[in-house]
Order: sequence, then C-alpha cells, then structure tokens
Amino acid sequence: MLRLFTALAVPFDIAETLQRRQTGLPGARWRPTDHLHITLGFYGEMDERRADDLASELERVRGEPLTLSLNGVGSFGEGHRARTLWAGVGLTPALEVLHGRCKAAGERAEIAMERRIYRPHVTLAYLKPHTDPDRIGAWMAGHNMLKSPDFQIDRFGLYSSVTTPDGGVYTLEREYPL
Repeated sequence: MLRLFTALAVPFDIAETLQRRQTGLPGARWRPTDHLHITLGFYGEMDERRADDLASELERVRGEPLTLSLNGVGSFGEGHRARTLWAGVGLTPALEVLHGRCKAAGERAEIAMERRIYRPHVTLAYLKPHTDPDRIGAWMAGHNMLKSPDFQIDRFGLYSSVTTPDGGVYTLEREYPL
C-alpha cells in the first residue's frame, strides 16, 4: 500500500529561512528542510493500481506557475491539544485553482477526498503530547511576524509518505510542470 499526496516543494532559500526558526521549543519535532512542502491534496493509502490511476489523472492537471509567500505562524490544535506548528502560505487564486484540480484528479481516480477547507501551510514541527502550551504560545508570539519574499513555483509533485515516530518520510514519485 502507498500513502500519497501532492505538494509544492519549498524553494531551498525559503526552507533555510524557516530552518533558522526551528528552535527554542522543547517537545517540538522539527521537520527537516528537504521535507518542507505545501500540500495540495492528500489521497491516503492505496494499492499500486489506484496509484497509477491517480498519477494518470494528475498528468491532466494544468496550471500556471505560482508566485507565493509565507505569512505568519500558527498551530493546529490549541493549548495542550496543539499538535502541529506551521508557517502560513498566502492563498492566491492560482493556488486555490491548482488545489481544486488536484482534488478533482483524486476524485476522478475514485479516491474519497477530504472535505475540510483548504488552508495552505508549511508544517514546521509536530508537537509531542503535553508540550507546554505557554512555551508554544511564546514561540508563536516570537515568530508571528514571519513574512517571506515572494517565491516562484513552476511544478508540483506526487509524493509517497511513510509514517515514523518523528513524522513522515517523503519520497518524490513524479513531478508535473505548471
């Protein structure tokens, strides 16, 4: 079984900037720079036949190169329930269209897609249970003014993921130009 998602790789210079912020919070399992990405669609686990169907549908996805920027930080979950720290990504019309097209490709491949609202972000860390909420809040307050320069993206990828105790390990399976 394969666990698949589509994503935009974060350019090296932006990832380096984020890496400098990945410190100072006990209980955070910081993501390595080569794993920093902006998810477009999460497809879950599937067999190889379904994965091939998805890859074929993604070949049909068209989009334009993207100009994106990072804005602020936050967490999924609040207080002692916080589980993830992220850097926000400005939602542009072109990014929203690309997300919709990746989602539609999954649906055409007969994959049940998540129904939640799309909130583009870069996951910076997974938090261990019971990480001190005051320390989480202090880290976010210290980094809430994050603002990157605009950066260009001209391709997206289909990635496989293997879950480990330290978070997912990702492998680029295919790349698609925009």
